[in-house]
Amino acid sequence: HTHLEWTIDWEKQVFHGHAVVSLQAQPSSQGVERVVLDTSFLDIKKIEVDGTEVKWHLGERIGTIGSALSFDLPRKVNPGEEVKVKVTYSTTPQCTAVGWLDPVQTKSGKYPYLYSQSQAIHARSMFPSQDTPAIKSTYSAKVKSILPVLMSGLRQSPPPEQVLEPGTEVEYVYDQPVAIPSYLIAIASGELVYRAFEQLPGKKWRSGVWTEPLMMDKVFWEFSEDTAKFVATAESLTSPYEFGVYDLLVLPESFPYGGMENSCLTFVTPTLVAGDRSEVDVAAHEISHSWFGNGIGCASWSHFWLNEGWTTYCERLLMRELHGEPARQLSFIIGRRGLKLDLVLQKDTPRFQRLVVDYEENEDPDEAYTQVPYEKGSNFLLHLERTVGGLDHFLPYMKDYVRQFNGTSITTEQWRAHLFHFFGNQPDGQEYIRALGKVDWDEWLHGSGDDLCVNMQYDDSLAKPCNELAERWNASREKNAGEGFASSDVADFSSTQKVVFLEKVESYHALPADHVAALDKLYGIDKSDNAEIKLRFYQIALKSGPEYAKQAAAWVVNKGRMKYCRPVFRLLHKQAPELAKKTFLEHESFYHPIARKMISKDLGLDK
Repeated sequence: HTHLEWTIDWEKQVFHGHAVVSLQAQPSSQGVERVVLDTSFLDIKKIEVDGTEVKWHLGERIGTIGSALSFDLPRKVNPGEEVKVKVTYSTTPQCTAVGWLDPVQTKSGKYPYLYSQSQAIHARSMFPSQDTPAIKSTYSAKVKSILPVLMSGLRQSPPPEQVLEPGTEVEYVYDQPVAIPSYLIAIASGELVYRAFEQLPGKKWRSGVWTEPLMMDKVFWEFSEDTAKFVATAESLTSPYEFGVYDLLVLPESFPYGGMENSCLTFVTPTLVAGDRSEVDVAAHEISHSWFGNGIGCASWSHFWLNEGWTTYCERLLMRELHGEPARQLSFIIGRRGLKLDLVLQKDTPRFQRLVVDYEENEDPDEAYTQVPYEKGSNFLLHLERTVGGLDHFLPYMKDYVRQFNGTSITTEQWRAHLFHFFGNQPDGQEYIRALGKVDWDEWLHGSGDDLCVNMQYDDSLAKPCNELAERWNASREKNAGEGFASSDVADFSSTQKVVFLEKVESYHALPADHVAALDKLYGIDKSDNAEIKLRFYQIALKSGPEYAKQAAAWVVNKGRMKYCRPVFRLLHKQAPELAKKTFLEHESFYHPIARKMISKDLGLDK
């Protein structure tokens, strides 16, 4: 168990307080005399073990990995025994987990805001811990702040519906009775309000949304329709939802990811608020993490694909339940293109093209953040689904996988052993084993290269009209810009189909600049609030020339999500390197530390 007590110091942008880490000597150990905890940029004041103060040593800092905090225990702890380690400390302004926003970076502009993003190895910069997905623990917290506080657990006090005036210090009490890895312990604080979604009949869990007051109406409309439905559908595919609450927190624009599956409280980017409910599949992804990642975890970051591949696969099953099989297949088509782009980007680091990544000692897992675990992983599971004869055979296995491993952290080998065990024990066990034996396991799990090792085919009935329209644009280069095209071309396209169309256009040689401008005006892209559509359009425009560079630069300065800011900055850097660098350096403080580091690298500013 981990117990945290913090006071948020908004002026110095730090947390003061202590962590009490309850540790148990492994029954298989010879007893424990010395403890080592992960820390990063923490200001350690003192350490007590079961009430006795002990001497401690903070090791030399190792890159992003941080500093090992080590101390001898007052007595040997025998196998199975527990000790309570209390570390009194403060975080520091160098903390890599927490993004601090000035009032001007929020909607109302009145109050500061903070949020954490700890995956993969940043929890250690908020509290000393065994910061590895291999270890899970329950946690509780008491946090004092002059602004409302949210954490990834069950709020004990004050009640979520109670409206609190910013400016008065309040103590917020949270409890997380389900054991989770350290990277899921999360906090946010700022001008935040709550609105509950309708309770589904017969469900013990509740669901709702937190965000800034000025965003609430838009945000509530966007997510109230589907969120609880997604959770209930995911339950029917896996097992009952065990976390009691499923809330969404829609963050300010600097949040670096689409979503983060913090337990009980998914953090999501405001770019999902497209005004047409077209981007709620990210919520389906984060909900799926409740079983894959948060329930069954990877034993180390080398096996991260077990979290993300399974979650992406499950997310697309939710899409199938709500929108049909062709919609699931369309998601695979889009994901495959993102995968190909990332595989090409990683050509000089083939180990990052693999599903199971061999990290070098003290290497930062953020360096390997690509679509590979998501898309190669989910395609592998789709391939296995087809290998065993389709969903009728695969879904019972998926339920058994959840039943077998929920609450544990596992390796790829353990996953594979269970797969063979499950199918081997079916009535046609030998046939299943023969079929699974023909899978090229080594190539899927340990192979590199710029594409999948199997030529995966998808139902393209929804993609076909998009590709045909793109082909017409490709063939229109010799004609006057926009000739033969009309806004009605895309009138019946879903937002996802528009993305497929734009991606196909981008895959051809660059269009002439006047054709790009015609496409923009005809299809109303300039008026779209959908960030997925805007991203694809800027990828087309910046390929054809610098004409849209200023517009793209103006768009990217409030897009903290790395899926958007990194590719746009990379393309800007090719077309207008000075503008790219100037834009980033002027707005650097807007981005979360993780995004800041990656963009600096992309622009060659980290030299």
